[in-house]
Order: sequence, then C-alpha cells, then structure tokens
Amino acid sequence: MGDRTPSFGLDAQGIRTGATVHWNLGTAPLVEQAVLRGEGQLAKDGPLVVKTGKHTGRSANDKFIVRDAETESTVWWGKTNKGMSPEHFAALKADFLTALGSRDTLFVQDLFGGSQPEHRVNVRVINELAWHNLFIRTLLVRPTADDLTGFTPDYTIIDLPSFQADPARHGCRSETVIAVNFTEKLILIGGTKYAGEMKKSVFGILNYLLPADGVMPMHCSANIGANGDTAIFFGLSGTGKTTLSADASRTLIGDDEHGWSDTAVFNFEGGCYAKMINLSPEAEPEIFATSKRFGTVLENVVMDPETRELDFNDNSLAENSRGSYPIDFIPNASEKNLGPVPKNMIFLTADAYGVLPPIAKLTPDQAMYHFLSGYTARVAGTEIGVTEPDATFSTCFGAPFMPRHPSVYGNLLKSRIAKGGVDCWLVNTGWTGGSYGVGHRMPIKATRALLNAALDGSLNDAEFRTDPNFGFQVPVAVPGVDSKILDPRSTWPDPAAYDATARKLVGQFIENFAQFEDAVDEGVRQAAPKAA
Repeated sequence: MGDRTPSFGLDAQGIRTGATVHWNLGTAPLVEQAVLRGEGQLAKDGPLVVKTGKHTGRSANDKFIVRDAETESTVWWGKTNKGMSPEHFAALKADFLTALGSRDTLFVQDLFGGSQPEHRVNVRVINELAWHNLFIRTLLVRPTADDLTGFTPDYTIIDLPSFQADPARHGCRSETVIAVNFTEKLILIGGTKYAGEMKKSVFGILNYLLPADGVMPMHCSANIGANGDTAIFFGLSGTGKTTLSADASRTLIGDDEHGWSDTAVFNFEGGCYAKMINLSPEAEPEIFATSKRFGTVLENVVMDPETRELDFNDNSLAENSRGSYPIDFIPNASEKNLGPVPKNMIFLTADAYGVLPPIAKLTPDQAMYHFLSGYTARVAGTEIGVTEPDATFSTCFGAPFMPRHPSVYGNLLKSRIAKGGVDCWLVNTGWTGGSYGVGHRMPIKATRALLNAALDGSLNDAEFRTDPNFGFQVPVAVPGVDSKILDPRSTWPDPAAYDATARKLVGQFIENFAQFEDAVDEGVRQAAPKAA
C-alpha cells in the first residue's frame, strides 16, 4: 500500500522502531492479518469475532489527563477528570516508546475525527493488534488516498494492550492506563484490549478543542427528516438513543457523537458501535443485518467453534458485547455524514420512578438545566430484594468524556438553542403507572407517536398544562395517544404515593444541581423543579 504511506512517518514524530509497519491497510488485509495472527475468527456470515479478555468495557478509573499549564485552568478536575503529573507521563511515554521499539509488527491508521472538514482533527493511531487497527479505521472518518497525501497528525494515539503500567513509576492506579496529554497531543492506552477506549479518546479530544471554536460537541444521535429537519437525541445507556433515532423514514447522520457548528450537525465518526447482547432481527433489523457482513467486528459475542453460528443471547463473555461497522452498512445513512442545524432537540430519560410524563416541552433555560443534570434512573441491579430505582445524573449526558467544566457545554448549547429557535423536548422512555416493580414500561408505540408529533411540528399546536413539580409544559391531548398516559399522576393507583415519589425525585435533582448553581445564570437556576 505504498501510495497510502505518508511522507510524515513515525521517525518524524521521534518514534524509532524496527517493526514492519503496515500503513493505512483496508478492511480485507486487516481482517486477513487478524486471522493469521490468531487475534480473531471469521463467523459463518463473514464478520470478524474477537475477545477482549477481562476488560469488556471502559476502564473509567484508569483514565488520567496530564495536569500542566495548558490544562490547569481549562479542565474540570475532580472525580471524572483525574490528574497525572508531567513527570509521571514522561516516564510512561518513555516506556511506551521502548515497548514500541521492541515490536515486530505495527499497524498505523491516519484518520479524521469529524466529518465537517473545517472542524475535524487529524488523528494517527498506532496499534499492535490488527483488529484494533480495523476497529478504529471503521469508527473514525476514513480519508481518501488524496487526503493522505501530506497527512500530518494533530494528535497521536498509541494503543498497546500488552503494555503493563507500573502505578509507582507512572502515577496511575493499576496495570491499565489511559493517559491524555493535551500539550503534547498524545494519548497512551495500555493494559486493555477494549477497543472503545480509542473511540472515546478521540471524542474527548474533540470535546476539549471544539468549544473554543464555538462548536458544540455532543454525546447524541442525530437524523434528518424528509423536509431536511435535523433532530438530535441525547440520552444515557438504556434510554433508547439508538433505537429511536434509527427511524426508516428519516436519514441517519450518526448514532453517538456529533458536533453542532454554525452550518451543520456533523458526525464525529464514520462508523457505529452497537450493543449486540440479545440482538434480534425483529427488534433491530438494520443492526442485525450488519452482524452478517464482512467488515463488521464483533466483540465478545459467543460463537459455536464448529458451525461458526453466533449466539447473541449468551452473555457468558460479556453483557456489553459490541459490534462495530461502517455507517454505510445502515441503508438510510447520510452520504456526507452531516445535516442542517437542528430543528428539534430531544433529551431521553428512562425514569424508573414513574414520575416524569412521556413528553414535555422545555424552555431554553429548562433545556440547559436538564442538559447539565443528565438524568436517567436505572433499575436496581440483580441483588435479591432490591427493588428501588437508582437515580443517575451524568452531566451533559456524557460526563466521562467532557474535559471542560459542564457550564462551558451548557452555555454553548443554550446560545445555539436560542440562535436557531430550536424546539426542546424531554421524553421519558421509562415507567408509567408506578415505579419499577409496580408500574410498566412506557409503551413504545406511544413514545413513537409523541416523538413523531414533536418532529413534524404538530405537537406545538397542542394544548399544554404546566407540570406542578418540574414546571415544564406537558400536552393534554395528542391524537393517537391515550390522554391518561400524559398525566403520570393519574396513572398511579395511589396518587399520594406518586406525590411522595415526585418529591423524592425533585429533591435528588436539586441536590445534584447544587454543584452547578454558581456557574449558571438566574434563568437556569429558576428552571429547577420546586420542592413541595
């Protein structure tokens, strides 16, 4: 692949290695290398099946940002963004470069983070595993051969799963480390075979860089209607972000990470990374179809060693089994990976308390409040006798990936909402008729009907009431939807129990938001729910 070998090589970056370096290989040769090297196997219908070992998800407690003059006042330090000293990073980098120098084979991809040319970042990824190189090539935006001419990386990621960090020498927590240095524009990942660390590292880079240019980075999915109306969907895991944005009548921009510039909503990525556990052709036909295609990478999906048949219901390797595939494997994907600025913004929450209505309209101040709150409620785990829902607040609907203070993203979002006249909606895909264990899951048919009414504009003409707890506007009646479900209190057999649960949830919102009160204006503070 000589024509895909850049003039700006590893030597120019101070990286010395005697390894055979495979530059910018395509899908077929990377799959071939992965199989030849024993990294994975081909399933019956063509996808590459791999195992990630003990790390089947992100190692959030092992991620660090170098704390120096560049980041001291720009990063939101705390539980999520933990600091590493420049001295510890220097030791880690030296050991990484030594490890690189001893490898026989390396795989390098030069890629883009971001589909809008004026707001993308050049990323070079160096891997010791062929399937990791295929994964990141699939997930980021793939340059053309012309793009690669003269390619110079803005940021470099070195990913060595075999590297074992030394907490005493490297200032980390364990043998696993994800170290981000914004000054040196270098990310080091070691001790984990979970490929998603690379994807989220690029997301973190863009979340750090883009706000300075007035571009809003978002952990959301996005699609476009027939009339060119873009909708963005924020939501934590389990709220329906992927499912509700995958609408056959609308064009998919992307399923996870986007930027909102003056002229477009653009996908940060060129691929999708979908959960595979319990995948079925009935529930997720488009995603299921990707599991039968050459070029898809399946992580921790159980496969019969003889027939090579896949069992998506077997979670013995991981509950978080995943599949990565190019976005054009989805039939109605956007050709350019971008669309117009949004007309509608949806915050998805799976409220297991059964308090929130199925849909509510938000003012810009309320939208910023709920964006900074990032609320959902997960069903309590698998412990016997535990039936209480667990409130989860993840600011900006993606706290682990946001290096800057949440108010930076919140203020940017609020200004873009106001500038674009965006309609903002809170959609509860969780419980109705009572909390988890008493009530039942919100009917998907009702959710889709309400969402469609919001997106086509007809819901704006509905009669609204003011929710007494949260102050947002809730429709009283919507064609095709049982009006009773629109008032959550009326669905509970015991209204007094609803009131008590609502007070509890309001209190949790208020307690969580206390950390942001000094960083927002009075309008946002007044958008808070009111304790009865």
